Amino acid sequence: MAFERPTPISVSDLNRRSKSLLENHFGEVCVEGEIGDLSTPASGHWYFNLKDNRAQIRCAMFRRANLSVKQRPQAGDKIICRGLLSIYEARGDYQLIVDHLEAAGDGALQRAFEELKQRLAKEGLFDDSRKKVIATHNEQIGVITSSTGAAIEDIASVLKRRSPISQINLFPVAVQGAGAAEQIAAAIEQANKLHSSGVLLLDVLIIGRGGGSLEDLWAFNEEVVARAIANSSIPIVSAVGHEIDFTIADLAADLRAATPSAAAELITRDQIEWMQQIDQQARRLALLTTKRLELDAQKLETLKARLKHPQLKLMTIKTGFDGLVNRANHALRTKLAQVGQQAARVESALNQRSPAIKLDITRQRAAALSRQLPGMMASVYRRDAQRLTHLSTTVSNLGPPSTLKRGYAVVKDQAGNVIRSASQVKQGDELSLALYQGQLDTNVKAVRD
Repeated sequence: MAFERPTPISVSDLNRRSKSLLENHFGEVCVEGEIGDLSTPASGHWYFNLKDNRAQIRCAMFRRANLSVKQRPQAGDKIICRGLLSIYEARGDYQLIVDHLEAAGDGALQRAFEELKQRLAKEGLFDDSRKKVIATHNEQIGVITSSTGAAIEDIASVLKRRSPISQINLFPVAVQGAGAAEQIAAAIEQANKLHSSGVLLLDVLIIGRGGGSLEDLWAFNEEVVARAIANSSIPIVSAVGHEIDFTIADLAADLRAATPSAAAELITRDQIEWMQQIDQQARRLALLTTKRLELDAQKLETLKARLKHPQLKLMTIKTGFDGLVNRANHALRTKLAQVGQQAARVESALNQRSPAIKLDITRQRAAALSRQLPGMMASVYRRDAQRLTHLSTTVSNLGPPSTLKRGYAVVKDQAGNVIRSASQVKQGDELSLALYQGQLDTNVKAVRD
């Protein structure tokens, strides 16, 4: 039997058929390996070998595909490539046409990061409604970081400069490597237990570390840390890495700081600002006090002009009393004159009638009236003196000093208005009380009708 000879084909046809078979059979593949012999010509295309310890394959990544790669790879980098297997027909080279490239280590971590981020976001763990308000100035500060890292030194340096009164309470933990995430979560829980029990009352917690690769920072991307942050009753500031670094802890925390130093600045107020504000308030207080004293002095002068001295009142009363005395004396003299005239008339009548008995009786009555006259004058004098004393006492008792001396006080508001009713004030108003000796400033705690 004769052997049937196959029909020969061209090299181009063979490469074309091989290319078609390879592309249709495998479809898109994903390969991990190390870059070798990287070439980046002016055309913008990248050509390199992808190898492991036993084999290698030629790869081509054309310009339109590599524009999406954020960082140009270097020879020796471990990467993950996604693309199509093909053959370059002109030379018959078997190659991988790459349309996506990422670093092997960071790529896997980045995917895990995105997956956890999306899952926790769906739970609402990053919602603004969960965020706790952090005070402008804090004095008891908990710091969860490495005891030997640069982060704690940076925080301490900033606080020493800005707020020496603030106290650092360090919770030392590992910030990378196996078990670091668990240590961080446990430190957050420990700080909260100490806080809730009253052993260590913390105003805020800073968790963080210095910069590093995505793998170095991975402890702050673990779910156990995110949930510990979300469950904390103490406000938490995340300060992981540098400004360009972003972690799950940043999303879960109540506030994100670009660096540990920035975190220390965000939670404290600069002592220079405090001093400037105190000086400003002191100047304002001095100005207000001066104006108030000037206003009170003007009011005092007005009141002094309107207020009559009690001595003037007493002088007026004394003048009136002297007038009463003069009137009494005049009345007495008039009465005496009238009695004398009456006696004279009686005596004249008696003389005219000449009865001896009536004359004696009349003389006796005249003598009796003469004896009664000094008593009547004394009685009138005592009555008028008592009235004068009563009027003087009344004037003295009605005067402002006597009223204040009995325990009363003149109550005024900040504008100097006299308070006569509880309805004129409200809780928290500042009042001044003028006493017999001195003055009191007070605040209204409660108002009762």
